[in-house]
This record gives sequence, structure tokens and C-alpha cells, in this order.
Amino acid sequence: MCGTCGCGHDDGVHIRKPGNGNEHEHIHTHNHEHDGLPHSHPHTHTHSHDDGHEHHHHHEDELAGHHHHHDREIRLEQDVLHKNNLLAERNRGYFEGLGVIAINMVSAPGSGKTTLLERTIEALKNEIPFFIIEGDQQTMHDAERIHATGTPVVQVNTGSGCHLDAGMVNKAARELELTENAILIIENVGNLVCPSMFDLGEAYRVVIISVTEGDDKPLKYPDMFRTSDLCIINKTDLLPYVDFDTGRAKDYALRVNHKLKFFELSARSGEGMEAWHEWLKGTR
Repeated sequence: MCGTCGCGHDDGVHIRKPGNGNEHEHIHTHNHEHDGLPHSHPHTHTHSHDDGHEHHHHHEDELAGHHHHHDREIRLEQDVLHKNNLLAERNRGYFEGLGVIAINMVSAPGSGKTTLLERTIEALKNEIPFFIIEGDQQTMHDAERIHATGTPVVQVNTGSGCHLDAGMVNKAARELELTENAILIIENVGNLVCPSMFDLGEAYRVVIISVTEGDDKPLKYPDMFRTSDLCIINKTDLLPYVDFDTGRAKDYALRVNHKLKFFELSARSGEGMEAWHEWLKGTR
């Protein structure tokens, strides 16, 4: 359950492997904690009518009830994030024990994450063992694309959930049966808000924006850029056709995170990919 938006309410999370005819098999079903959290609260007005049709609203009771509900939401959010962070540290220890580099890839929908992954795997799979966790609300489409490259992959369908959390990643990683000295890439659900709050146990967080998006993305979604280590600006082959200022986007991003490193590339055309590949090889 996301403490900010309430996603995942009464919804199962399914972790599935593509291939071998088991695309519809539910390997694990994970239900979020605190499923009983109410997502709305009624405002009760008591009306007393006299001959003058005067209305008396019990605003004090209403405000008190609203304050209590707000406090409860804050406590639950803190509890959810605390439990997530504890499990994220366990994930981190598990990955480090295997010598696995875990990378959390985050972006808005349509930035080209999956295409970037496909091209990266195709270029480096003979040098680096890759494992992939795909996060989407529904479908196995992205996992099937990665499976076609011959790379081990698990799909996490979050239902109405808008992000992956450390528990989902823990279960998915166990299904993958990671080998030593590999790179685990976690393709998070397309969303620039809630995934910024959830540590998955990754060594690096990589935020991807494409030139088809606004160059003010870092100012609109500062938490995601503040918590990331790298920023990939994708689809640079389209720069002549779109109104996107790369220098301005980088300047905005550095305002919220002066340590951010950048790669400008096109996963489709291949331009700029070599620097990204060298960075990946350097993490090992």
C-alpha cells in the first residue's frame, strides 16, 4: 500500500515467469499490508431546523475526525515505509553477498526503458550475466520481450499499484535464482512520483527521460531526480523534431541533485550507447 496515493488497496500482486507455457501461472500472490485502510471519510452534518430554517453544522466534530484520520494516514505511511526500508536493507545485503549489482530503472511511461534494456542486453550479454525484474500494473509484454533475448526475467504485475516495493523485489529475485557477479536490472512501474519513496535495495537508481517529454521534468518531479544516481536522456535521434532543450533539462536536474551524472543516447539508433555500456561494465 502506498501511503501517498493508496494504491494496491484490495489488489493482489502477481509474480510470473514468461515461457514454458506458464504465462498465466501465479507463482506468488502478495497482498499489501493494511488493506483495511479506508481511502475516504464521510463528513457528517447534523441539521436542526426551526421556523427560521437555521442550520447547525457540527464543524468541530468534523474537523476533529478529519485530524484523527490524517494522523492515522501519516502513521500508516511511516509504518509502511519503515517496513519497506528494513526489507530493502535485507535485499541489499543479499545482493552484495552474491556480488550482484542491482539497478533500479525509473521513468514515466513511454521513456523507452524496455527498448534500452533490450539493446543493452543484446550488446553486453556475452560479457555480463543479466537478470531482469519487470514491473507493470498488467500484462507480460515487457517480460516476454526480455525473455526473447534469452535473459532470465520475472514479471511483477502490481494490479492497481503504482510502484514496486522491497517485498515484491525480494520475492521476484528469489524466483530468478541469481548467480554471482551478475547485474540485476529492475524496471520499475512507469511513474515519476511514488517509486521515488521506495528503496528496493538497489546499488544505483537510474532515472530515464526522453526528449519527447518536457525538459522541465526534473523541476516537476524533483524527488525522483534527487534520489537518483544517473539520468539517461533517451531518444536523442528525435531532437531535430521536438521542442526539447537538453542543456536546460540537465541544468534543472542539477538544481535538485548536483551529483547527478548524465548519459545522452538513443536506444533505437545506438548513438551514445557505448558510454552507457562502459558505465555498466565499470560497476562490476
